[in-house]
Amino acid sequence: MAQWPSGVTVVTTLVDGVRHGMTASSFSSVSLDPPLISVCLDRRLYSHELIARGGVFGVNVLAKDQAEVARRFAGMVPGLEVEDRFDGESWTTAATGVSLLDSALGWLDCRVVHEYPGGDHTIFVGEVLAGHAARRTAPLLFHSRGWGQFADVLPDVATLADSGLVAALRRQQHPEDGVLRTARDVAASGVRVRVLDLTDHVGDPVAVPEPLAAGATALVATRVQLERALALDLDAVEIAVDAARPGAVQETLSIIEGVADRVAIVLDDAFAPHRTEAVLAAVVAFSDARVREIGMADSNGAATPLQVRAVLQDAVGLARPVPLRACLGDRDRLGLVKALTALKSGVHHFDTTLAGLDGTVATEDLVRLLGELDVDSPADGGQLGRVADDLRLAIATRSDVTVGAHDLAAGQATTDPVVGAAG
Repeated sequence: MAQWPSGVTVVTTLVDGVRHGMTASSFSSVSLDPPLISVCLDRRLYSHELIARGGVFGVNVLAKDQAEVARRFAGMVPGLEVEDRFDGESWTTAATGVSLLDSALGWLDCRVVHEYPGGDHTIFVGEVLAGHAARRTAPLLFHSRGWGQFADVLPDVATLADSGLVAALRRQQHPEDGVLRTARDVAASGVRVRVLDLTDHVGDPVAVPEPLAAGATALVATRVQLERALALDLDAVEIAVDAARPGAVQETLSIIEGVADRVAIVLDDAFAPHRTEAVLAAVVAFSDARVREIGMADSNGAATPLQVRAVLQDAVGLARPVPLRACLGDRDRLGLVKALTALKSGVHHFDTTLAGLDGTVATEDLVRLLGELDVDSPADGGQLGRVADDLRLAIATRSDVTVGAHDLAAGQATTDPVVGAAG
């Protein structure tokens, strides 16, 4: 039986005004209508008699970061008295008065409606009087007498979009024919390309070369710009949102009303710890609106792999069924580490830039990483590598360009030619 993995709960009860609790994995759903659940408790346990006497119990489902809570209520913390197990946690009550753990994944408040003999255990069936799903993260698991969590599983397929190439080349005053030629080559390799930033246009005509339109996007900020972009038959329209600015999410929802499925949202500075609550709330709001996708931008490249993982482990679940797209900076050459972290956190879609021109992960580098991990991608890695090499050569041979790709993003001058992330 130790080879059967299960979730972990803390079962609580109340007798004569005194609260009690124990860790249990023998919890199961019994019925949805009426809502019934069961817990199986050893008849020799003190908690067994308490639930039988009190006739009420709560089930608190523990999250992956609550192994210490599980150990405490299992009596595995030496010197800790039973009545002290509740200390240090925030608890609430609902219908029955039993203690319910605020930080749990969720809880169920129950009254006992049936007791069945089960060998040395009793099967307590409880009618659910109240319930709450408080968190969206991975659960704590119990297997082979040890605590754990779900293993990271890499996706089968990952897609790429280049959101920075065209803008970076235009900032460098690269010849326009060279900008469009490079954009076409990247699009032809299977990577979506942002070709327009309509936030910089004030009513002037815009157009997208025919070979690019089917695999291109435009960045907009207003409803008028959105409608202009939609008229171009682009693959998607992007809107950048500062989730921490009061009213920004509602403003954006008004802008995209009726066409949300054509819009890709990009949440700025999505991995900064002080913005996490606002970012996750925005993920929920845009998922409810059924936008095409939600981008999580590492705007300054300052996010650490641990910060990326902490945000994405919650955001991926909150966004479903809308896919998340990660745009990760390559500061200190940690971009691919963050990309691997995102892959293991359930992200299948990425924003990159050819040759890492704007300081984000280089498109060709990520394609190479995906190949090494046996993750399929529509992108042609060989073609992207050749396009990136041609671009580096073109930039390096221009006498007025002496700024390195990563130094460009940081605003630092250098005497080295552009070599890109893979150079």
